[in-house]
Amino acid sequence: MSTTFRNYIDGVFADASDGRTLDVVDPSTGEVYATSPLSGQADVDAAMAAAAAAFPAWRDTTPSARQLALLKIADAMEERADELVAAESRDTGKPLHLTRSEELAPAIDQVRFFAGAARLLEGRSAGEYMDGMTSIIRREPVGVCAQVAPWNYPLLMAVWKFAPALAAGNAVVLKPSDTTPASTVLIAEIIGQILPKGVFNVICGDRDTGRAMVEHPTPAMASITGSVRAGIQVAESAAKDVKRVHLELGGKAPAVIFEDADLEKAVEDLVVGGFFNAGQDCTAATRVLVHESVHDEFVTALAKAAADTKTGQPDDEDVLYGPLNNANQLKQVSGFIDRLPDHAKIEAGGHRVGEKGYFYAPTVVSGLQQDDEIVQNEVFGPVMTVQSFSDEAQAVAYANGVDYALASSVWTKDHARAMRMSKNLDFGCVWINTHMALVAEMPHGGFKKSGYGKDLSAYGFEDYTRIKHVMTSL
Repeated sequence: MSTTFRNYIDGVFADASDGRTLDVVDPSTGEVYATSPLSGQADVDAAMAAAAAAFPAWRDTTPSARQLALLKIADAMEERADELVAAESRDTGKPLHLTRSEELAPAIDQVRFFAGAARLLEGRSAGEYMDGMTSIIRREPVGVCAQVAPWNYPLLMAVWKFAPALAAGNAVVLKPSDTTPASTVLIAEIIGQILPKGVFNVICGDRDTGRAMVEHPTPAMASITGSVRAGIQVAESAAKDVKRVHLELGGKAPAVIFEDADLEKAVEDLVVGGFFNAGQDCTAATRVLVHESVHDEFVTALAKAAADTKTGQPDDEDVLYGPLNNANQLKQVSGFIDRLPDHAKIEAGGHRVGEKGYFYAPTVVSGLQQDDEIVQNEVFGPVMTVQSFSDEAQAVAYANGVDYALASSVWTKDHARAMRMSKNLDFGCVWINTHMALVAEMPHGGFKKSGYGKDLSAYGFEDYTRIKHVMTSL
């Protein structure tokens, strides 16, 4: 029996106004299992009107009231954990056990973090900076937020968007990816039992739907997690009416392995850091840079670990990751491998797994040069490249020599070197002797073509606020 997803606008679930739909495919089988609305301008108008109408009352609620609402949302998500995990896994093909422990659990924790942050919207202390005048700083919500989430972490990225926005007193119109609407629609059902109608709205659709949201005159802010191409389009569109923009656009994370590193630990951690979620992660350890003195030893160990890594069906507890999200992504990943230069060597993987679904083998490619396509561009699949470097300066040059600047890691026992590298690496996050660890209290966001704005942390919370100066005569 086919499942039907629906928009959630102004407290009511509804089909697209013109009845159009999109097929939703289970990537572990390649078969259509559901339909979702293909929302058009009328649906966007309705969602924006609902959010705009609900915003003043939600803005004026006390921080403690918003905190309580978010805590109730987190509790409800926890109570419906099985449903959320099943929905997320069906849309993405992710292993059920890892979706529960590595995605749902952090998502709930992050909602609770922003519930606490709701009560910390404080400005600097009032003071007299001109004779006879007192100045006060107010932090206020920006208004209606148009938010577009990606397909690689539909549930987690939805939380990263709506939780800080709601905590700050904004109203939200959120669009999931056209390939992964299930968990977001379920979240709408959960939130709908807790928040006033219109404060949180979900509309499903394609790129044109997202474009209509960003171009709409109502939102004061547009937030997107997606490709560089999509981010540029959002920024260009938002510029027309000077909307605030929050962009998280991808990465090409280097893992720099020095000769004194614990190679066994580095291999163990980077296999997870590179292949988790089929490498469909902007912070994935996609580029491994290894000192020439340990290069061959490291490549041999990494290739063996990759060959021992399993991909498979969601209910298999022995697999690290499931399929790529969609047929286009499988084509993209395969294309990078098909176009490898002659000097490249496939050490492990490099092929599709099976004929059903979009599974791809854990892949390691060595012998690459800095200007190779697969080094410079985001593959977004279970593919790790390995390059050799001779000294620290070359390691920094190679690491920084791409357009992306989201995350990186350094592997060494030399504290001074680790500190120098953390200073010189041009990335929003630098991990030392670990990779891909995230906590709600610390910011996530990059530089260069990885975008701007922060998710998580007090910094991410502040992104959804505006600052007002109030001066009064004494």
